[in-house]
Amino acid sequence: MNELTFKGEWTELKGKLKQKYAQLTDDDLMYAKGKEEELLGRLQTKLGQTQDQIRKVIASL
Repeated sequence: MNELTFKGEWTELKGKLKQKYAQLTDDDLMYAKGKEEELLGRLQTKLGQTQDQIRKVIASL
């Protein structure tokens, strides 16, 4: 997956990510159109996973 693709609405996806990873905050999950790489970078730092792993988690939700 070259491009970060969100299934459904971001609010719903954000809730699922917070359930899966309790350490995430609203600030960690702040998303702005065109800023996908910034979001992935924050999640990568917070979760200690690669961006590819994070993309797979997001795609699976």
